[in-house]
Amino acid sequence: MTTPSSFEARLNAVLAESGHLPLDSETAGRFEDYSVVLQRWNARTNLTAIRDEDCIIRRHFAECIAAAQVLPADNGSLLDFGSGAGFPGIPIALCKPEIHVTLAESQGKKAAFLREAIRTLGLSTQVHSDRAEKLGKTFDLVTLRAVDKMETAIEAATPLVCPGGWLVLLATSGTRACLQIAAGTEFTWSAPVPLPGGDDHMLLLGQKF
Repeated sequence: MTTPSSFEARLNAVLAESGHLPLDSETAGRFEDYSVVLQRWNARTNLTAIRDEDCIIRRHFAECIAAAQVLPADNGSLLDFGSGAGFPGIPIALCKPEIHVTLAESQGKKAAFLREAIRTLGLSTQVHSDRAEKLGKTFDLVTLRAVDKMETAIEAATPLVCPGGWLVLLATSGTRACLQIAAGTEFTWSAPVPLPGGDDHMLLLGQKF
């Protein structure tokens, strides 16, 4: 039996703490590759304020993996609105390869990083390096996590959710109400799903009717 790498063991330990399923060795290895390219780019480009590998595992990877595990769809199309360093879009693409993921990021340096990350990871994920509103199509799932001016971004994102599709928000208990209000009245919200990263971190799932 192959001994799990230190990275794999640490990542799966964090997932286990919050009651989420572990990753297989191949997928965990791809997250380790993601961590390497993220840290390399972060040394010269401000992708995320979190730079320590253990903190990346705990604050970024575990939260996004947990979100991927409870998505209300295992296939279809997904738009990661304001993807930044690729959260949660790249982790979802790694965990749910049947979902066709598009990463929308208008900042040039971040979009360049996303292209390098998906090339390194061998993903078929697409990068849209402009405002997501210019895509001109709708998606089964639209995700947002830690986007600048989050409420305004949600207002721009909601038209991109197809009827019957889902708005997926990685949020906290303190922001839940204002984010759901920003989404408008076209969504029916499921009960919040707890996420790793803190007692108040949660996944908000709104289905468009």
